[in-house]
Amino acid sequence: MKKLIYIFFIVLLSATGYAENIQDKLVSLGIAIPKKKTEAIDFELEDMNGDIKTLSSYRGKVVFLNFWATWCGPCRIEMPSMQRVYEDLKDKGFEIVAVDLQENKKVVKKFIKEYNLTFTVLLDKTGKVGRLYGARSIPMTYLIDRNGYIIGRQIGAREWDTLEFKDLFEEILQNGVDYD
Repeated sequence: MKKLIYIFFIVLLSATGYAENIQDKLVSLGIAIPKKKTEAIDFELEDMNGDIKTLSSYRGKVVFLNFWATWCGPCRIEMPSMQRVYEDLKDKGFEIVAVDLQENKKVVKKFIKEYNLTFTVLLDKTGKVGRLYGARSIPMTYLIDRNGYIIGRQIGAREWDTLEFKDLFEEILQNGVDYD
């Protein structure tokens, strides 16, 4: 009976033209959204090869900006799901930029190898960028649209490769975000 009511409800919503926007979907998944259109703060940090990367160099892609550290238990838990969603979406314009906070490059390199991570890892040696983004509690993730605007923020670990998140990321990649 519950299943029948649920199906009826979905059909009713479809027939009335109701469609959640991206912000509604983010909120329903527990992601905080900005109160107003907010541009992500640009920064430059060293990657694992010693090259300097800027956040703005990823314009044109949907960016999953994650602040983390190797000693952080919840960070360790979510990293495999981040890698899986990256593998699924990287060829569609989805980029993960994982900013390690104030750790030794050798320690980070060992972690990357242990977890078979292939997305971009940057080193915030002083913690300045983490402070700019308010990363007092980690992991902390920001979702940034193709134009460099913050879509949402998550404090704490998540399973990022669930069907709900993958569908949401796909929709953002295909349709962008309309801001009210």
